[in-house]
Amino acid sequence: MSAPEFDVVVIGGGHNGLVCAAYLAAAGASVCVIERRHVVGGAAVTEEFHPGFRNSTASYTVSLLDPDVIRDLRLAQHGLTIIERPFANFLPLAQDRYLKVGGGLAATQAEVAKFSARDAERLPQYYAMLDRASAILRELLRQTPPNIGERGRQDFGALFDAWKVGRRFRTLDLGERRDLLELMTKSAGDVLDRWFESAPIKAAFGFDSIVGNFASPYQPGSAYVLLYHVFGEVNGKRGQWGHALGGMGAITQAMARECASRGVDIRIGVGVKQVVIERGRACGVEVERGDGIRAKRVVANVNPKLLFEQLVPAEHVDADFRARIASYRCGSGTFRMNVALSELPDFSALPGRVPQPHHESGIIIGPSLRYMEQAYFDARTEGWSRAPIVEMLIPSVVDPSLAPAGKHVASLFCQHVHPHIADVHPGATWDDFRERVADLMIQTVDRVAPNFKAAVIGRRALTPLDLEREFGLIGGDIFHGALSLDQLFFARPVLGNANYRMPVRGLYLCGSGAHPGGGVTGLPGRNAAREIVRDIRRGR
Repeated sequence: MSAPEFDVVVIGGGHNGLVCAAYLAAAGASVCVIERRHVVGGAAVTEEFHPGFRNSTASYTVSLLDPDVIRDLRLAQHGLTIIERPFANFLPLAQDRYLKVGGGLAATQAEVAKFSARDAERLPQYYAMLDRASAILRELLRQTPPNIGERGRQDFGALFDAWKVGRRFRTLDLGERRDLLELMTKSAGDVLDRWFESAPIKAAFGFDSIVGNFASPYQPGSAYVLLYHVFGEVNGKRGQWGHALGGMGAITQAMARECASRGVDIRIGVGVKQVVIERGRACGVEVERGDGIRAKRVVANVNPKLLFEQLVPAEHVDADFRARIASYRCGSGTFRMNVALSELPDFSALPGRVPQPHHESGIIIGPSLRYMEQAYFDARTEGWSRAPIVEMLIPSVVDPSLAPAGKHVASLFCQHVHPHIADVHPGATWDDFRERVADLMIQTVDRVAPNFKAAVIGRRALTPLDLEREFGLIGGDIFHGALSLDQLFFARPVLGNANYRMPVRGLYLCGSGAHPGGGVTGLPGRNAAREIVRDIRRGR
């Protein structure tokens, strides 16, 4: 390779890679983004999965995308439009009963009162508790973690930011501090059992604790995953969820347009063989076909296990760090499907095949925390849940461009399945069970909407193995690593390297395996860019 061609090369054109590249380019750096797939966007893409039917392939709904990222990257000006759900979630239940959550406090209280007057009365206090915790979390997510594992050097800027959060914590009274501690350490089930008595409302809230989290809702730490899913907003309204018109690819295509306007060189269909390291410093990448790319700094928007077990030669990283990466926990219980439909689902609990507000909302099949816990136990012992948890969205109700006239597309986010199926069925792979489990997911929806199976005219199913092969999500992990206490904040991905700077000089991590973690937030990319710009300006 010849003399440096770019200031920075970014491995992986997912949303965090694009966000990082855009901020770096705005600071004056020359940036190249390389993406292995045929389209940028990583797991946030919109693709045709059946002739005439398009949908978000992996990531499927919007809330956590940081409002500063939306503003700074001018995503609305580049065509991004987000439509709010009329209410957050619809839970079809047995005996043709149902629960709707969202659409305003009074509306939710009226729904919950059908099952428990006491729970309806406690809702305002519960929401207020979550709002207080979310406010502190939002501040924490935007900060660079203090690199407390590094000897002989203090990152005073990060320590000062952490101190500011500590000051915010001290403004809480004792009861509020206890609430926050519970949310950071306990299980979602324990927290929700303390607040509520009726199974449906606990299921509606508890679902957030197991989204992409291969765990029981009664597993310690799952309350944090619940909290992580409620800090977002849509169109300035906190706690809302929405549909991106054009699918999730509309987000990353808007990001790519802003990158292009800032001079970022984006190359698709370029796979990386390894990071090139000379004299202990990352100085470019070797690609699978064609010339390598030289750069003064290398930024990885990939799972840290993939980076250090496949792309960085082992001799450049010390043995202890390699061992920590080997034990870094990745594995989501996610089975992702897109389904082409001849008509809308007709729910027994709320009949109708013409669009209604519940068709525009998140439809959760998972009536209780006990049901969700059993789904996890089944997957751990048998490979997949015999009664799965399914969240269904039907974005074509608000976005007719996704399907032919009169027809629809549905996203099915299904749990739980074992991320490493050979642990349960030795010698087998997920290729052996994909269609069998896909049939089960269709049948699960059909039990609450009896016309669903007959309405299916096409489908695409992605197992954890497919998510790994297609998007580099090791173990199908949509968060690039479990959001557990030992893998958060100053320990993500490894203690001593949580400030986006990796143990090879000139190598950075900007993906979901860095703080604050997964979801389509853009925050790891934004935070990492801030630290890289600091290093560039300090001449590090």
